[in-house]
Amino acid sequence: MFQRVLCSLERFAPVVRAMALIKRSQSSKLLATLLLSGVLASTAVAAATATQSSPQAANTKQASKSKSTTAAKAKKTAKPVKSQATKETAKTVTAQSAAKDKVVSATSKKPSRLIASKKPRDTPPSNWGDWNGPVGSSPGLHSHAALLIDMQNGEAVYQKNATQVVPIASITKLMTAMVMLDAHLPMNEELVITDDDVDTLKGSRSRLAVGTQLTRQEALLLALMSSENRAAHALGRNYPGGIPAFVAAMNRKAQELGMTNSRFLDPTGLNSGNVSTARDLAKMVTAAYRYAPIRETSTTSDARVDVRGRIQEYRNTNPLVRSDSWDIGVTKTGFIREAGKCLVMQAKVNNRPMVFVLLDSEGSMTRVGDANRLKKWAEAQHS
Repeated sequence: MFQRVLCSLERFAPVVRAMALIKRSQSSKLLATLLLSGVLASTAVAAATATQSSPQAANTKQASKSKSTTAAKAKKTAKPVKSQATKETAKTVTAQSAAKDKVVSATSKKPSRLIASKKPRDTPPSNWGDWNGPVGSSPGLHSHAALLIDMQNGEAVYQKNATQVVPIASITKLMTAMVMLDAHLPMNEELVITDDDVDTLKGSRSRLAVGTQLTRQEALLLALMSSENRAAHALGRNYPGGIPAFVAAMNRKAQELGMTNSRFLDPTGLNSGNVSTARDLAKMVTAAYRYAPIRETSTTSDARVDVRGRIQEYRNTNPLVRSDSWDIGVTKTGFIREAGKCLVMQAKVNNRPMVFVLLDSEGSMTRVGDANRLKKWAEAQHS
């Protein structure tokens, strides 16, 4: 019985194997169908993406074509420009380096040369210091301290806070000039502006770059005419013994002149510790007037200086030296915040030599206006 069953099964074995093959084939077909569906879906997505991007690509291509056409037209119409470039070789690099060294040497070592002019006249504005008061009235000055001295008799024609000790700013440079000239140093000796001459106290600017060469005479002119701080400091630094010896000599000179309420700490006036009174400064101006170089340089109206191959224009900080209504023998201006606007002069009033001292004025033209007011007032008193 069992053998019959086995025989029957063996008889149906080919059928079973055929059925298995059929099922396997159907599974393969199903799998192939699924894979094909995925490929088709991916292709559809890719095609859709390509369809969406094709207008942008076409626009970009059209823009590029238009830009290329415009560039081609511009290139065709533009004038040819000769190229300034040169091929860098060892020979050209050496030549360029040598040329650069030559230019640097010529500009940094060339001494300054000066062309000065003396008092070209012009007409000052009519509102510079109007005074129309009656005889005996006050001149109406805006300066905190003022003094007018008649040099012929030493009398004070006008005074206001004349004994008050105040900072004097660049009025200091008149003392700097006298001390330097007293040393009888060679005026044609060339001085070099160094880092030591740069103002680190107030941070003031200067057109005399470090390395500039100028003679002692040129430094004196720029210090007095245009109140050049580096020039004034260089004068003191090149004094025998340097700045300490120079400042000591300034204070000795002040004592010799009877300036008992004055003190000097530096040759420029940038230090607010440089102090004096209007009366002491009148003594200093009177003494400075005896020095011909100070009279000449302080009243020079303008100058052109060749500084390291470049022409620099300098003007006198006192515009009154360019006025026909003034006959000025010595002048100096000054300003720092602590001192206000200051002005001292030796000038003639009704042909009488007088000393003007105006300290701590407010406003850029107040000291000039006060000088005009004081002069007109004095002319009215002594007419």
